[in-house]
Amino acid sequence: MPDVLDALGDRRLRLLAAMADAGLWPDDSPWVRRAMEAVPRDRFAPETVWRWTGQRYEAVCRAEAPEAWGGEVYPDPYGSTVTQVTDGLPTSSISCAAVVATMLDSLVLEPGHRVLELGTGSGWNAALLAERAAQVTSVEIDTGLAAHARQRIQAAGPGGHVHVITGDGDGGPPGDAVFDRVISTYAVEHVPWAWVKRTRPGGRIVTPWGHTGCVALTVAQDGMSATGWMQAPARFMPTRRAGRPPLSFERVRGGGGGVPAEFPRPVRELSHPDVLFALRVLLPDVRIDTPTGTGAQTAWVSDGRSSWAVLEEASALRGGQRDLFQKVLRAWRV
Repeated sequence: MPDVLDALGDRRLRLLAAMADAGLWPDDSPWVRRAMEAVPRDRFAPETVWRWTGQRYEAVCRAEAPEAWGGEVYPDPYGSTVTQVTDGLPTSSISCAAVVATMLDSLVLEPGHRVLELGTGSGWNAALLAERAAQVTSVEIDTGLAAHARQRIQAAGPGGHVHVITGDGDGGPPGDAVFDRVISTYAVEHVPWAWVKRTRPGGRIVTPWGHTGCVALTVAQDGMSATGWMQAPARFMPTRRAGRPPLSFERVRGGGGGVPAEFPRPVRELSHPDVLFALRVLLPDVRIDTPTGTGAQTAWVSDGRSSWAVLEEASALRGGQRDLFQKVLRAWRV
């Protein structure tokens, strides 16, 4: 056991050092680095995590493969840890350290603030918030995840108080409490009005938007609007309201038919965050999905209604009324 713990400690130190070497610690929020140094992510990881093999997600059990488990829990700064897989698809994860640091920096969190977090997940992000904020209310729709997060947060003993509620984060917690800061750990297509309503005038909302970036918004003094800007490329789990991928995606994933065409661009470049972010802005109603990690050889495209395309090296299949294959190709040329 001591050897295993030492190995985890070494991995943790390497991740923290890699963040420093890459200049990923935010200068304006030194508390973020202190919080990550004080709250190890392995204390919030379940005994079984999931590894993408290139074709499917494979369980990695701590008791059976402690080294592999530690590698999944402490990847490089841009690597996430998948903690839950449902019907073959990832439904919860511990986000990559680089993006967590960026989002916490964007929150402009101060001591004494009351924070609303949507999507507790493992509880790691809530514990990080509690190192800075006086009170954190975290909402998790999954009963099992919420229960485990409560246990881990209590065991970790962060600086502030964390209250985990089981419920739908899109609607916020019960009651009418107003918060200084609101942060979501899952992606939304549209920022729920409930989040704006529960944020005080002048308060801040940070959330992943769509499939490739996170946005920071400031609530107006009259409380009737919120405006802001994109902070960084990022990929997050979608809201549970979104459920499984659209029917067209199911058909594409299953092979299906379609009209063949040649695709003259390297599909593996589609998995680069900057490319995905640009295409997301140029094609806001089109979803582009690639396997986790760079170098993916396949991309699935859908408008969420009836049109779809699957892109592979030098070839493509498309279906539906809209030629999404050509739309992606033209946008990529911009």
